[in-house]
Amino acid sequence: MASATGIPQQPPIDPDTDARVDDTEPLLGRPGDASQESNASIAKNLVLGTGVLAEGAALLLVASVWASVFLNPVILFSVHPLAQSLGVLVVLQSILILQPTHTGAQKQVGQKLHAGLNLLSFAIFVVGVVVIEVNKFQNNGAHFHSVHGYLGVITSIWILGQYLVGFTMYAVPVLYGGEANAKKIWKYHRASGYILFLLMLATVTSAVETDYNKNVLELKLWAMIVISIIMVAGVYPRIKKQKLGL
Repeated sequence: MASATGIPQQPPIDPDTDARVDDTEPLLGRPGDASQESNASIAKNLVLGTGVLAEGAALLLVASVWASVFLNPVILFSVHPLAQSLGVLVVLQSILILQPTHTGAQKQVGQKLHAGLNLLSFAIFVVGVVVIEVNKFQNNGAHFHSVHGYLGVITSIWILGQYLVGFTMYAVPVLYGGEANAKKIWKYHRASGYILFLLMLATVTSAVETDYNKNVLELKLWAMIVISIIMVAGVYPRIKKQKLGL
């Protein structure tokens, strides 16, 4: 956008944060509604705005799954739902902690926490995958006999790719021709991450149709759908349009 003099106009500055307004405008809401305040603890990002909805839903998911598991005899397979539900909770923290950052200093801290939480979630997910593979091997179980199984494989491969790109962009930008080129990929990495989170929720929801849930856990489909919708309502309105190149 240009002024009458032909000189490109700069986006207005938010007087409270010294950040450009387009850097603080969420997908839904006004500029600054989902932005970290200059002197606020980064921990507040987890419950800022609609983030509190996502946190509540994620904690309800973990509580529901873990209670259902421990109210029944615990076997090797039990580790799978325990790990995967916990992994989703940790992934959510990695999203919520970074979303509201908008200044250089905030982004640096947020990126480090985002990377650390994702590394932790990856380790948790690996535990869940290894357990189910060991269990199938021990019991000669069939692979790919449910929608949950197919979604699980797709999600696992996507997670691996997402984490690999994210960590290399952050830690070894030289692989992309330097930091400037790596930054150009960030918006695609973010968009991919938001799609991946939806896929994670779909995978969790599809688990209610598995034999283990029907015969043991008895988690309800409607409950998992409601929990997923609330998580989406908590995360996606806080998306910064500028960070996705919109």
